[in-house]
Amino acid sequence: MPLLAAPESGPVIDLGGQHISYTLQRTRRRHTISLLIDERGLRVAAPLKAPQRAIDDLLRLHAVWVIRKVRDWQQKRPPPLSWVSGAQIMLYGAPVTLEAYAGIKLPQLQQDRLLFDPQLAPTAIESGVRHWLKQQALPCFTGHCRDYSAQLDLPAPAVRLSNARTRWGSCHANGRISMNWRLVQAPMAWISYVAAHEVAHLRQMNHSPAFWHAVAALVPDYAERRAALRREAHRYLLL
Repeated sequence: MPLLAAPESGPVIDLGGQHISYTLQRTRRRHTISLLIDERGLRVAAPLKAPQRAIDDLLRLHAVWVIRKVRDWQQKRPPPLSWVSGAQIMLYGAPVTLEAYAGIKLPQLQQDRLLFDPQLAPTAIESGVRHWLKQQALPCFTGHCRDYSAQLDLPAPAVRLSNARTRWGSCHANGRISMNWRLVQAPMAWISYVAAHEVAHLRQMNHSPAFWHAVAALVPDYAERRAALRREAHRYLLL
């Protein structure tokens, strides 16, 4: 089951002369249409057979609220990162400063500095840093999922990194878990919540009370972590 993250593309509606894009998720279990706006943008959850006209009507009914909230969150988004010495990225919720250092071929972490080859062009620095972050993410995510699976007396799942911008994580029917590599920028408490959320789906492929009971068994304060992730993610997810 998916845990949603930041929308990248999707339907677009004209509200008050502004083109507003959103993510649309349809499910069989849902009976009403709901709207949610946070750092991930506008998301619409709808019943599987809800007509597009009903979705459009609801968006137009709440057009003023939608435009205001989307604008508020857009203002919170960080400016594009400059891939030069002195720029900062995030790792596990803490800032890391990029620093050119002679003799370094691959990114190398030293305390709160990530050293890189000074001869690299900005595009190469960006590519190298993104690859380095993914290298940190996979063992971190795998370890969390393995530990939580053991707590539920389940075998360790296969874990892979996701590049999707519409999900923090997902659990597949075959038992494989995917987690968005960008989460490696977030505080460890949020990473562990997403891991627990997906591992709990190995027991319950739904969001029933039994599912949330399994999540609580792994992370008792999951509600606070979930709320913080939704509310504050824009402060950490710079990439």
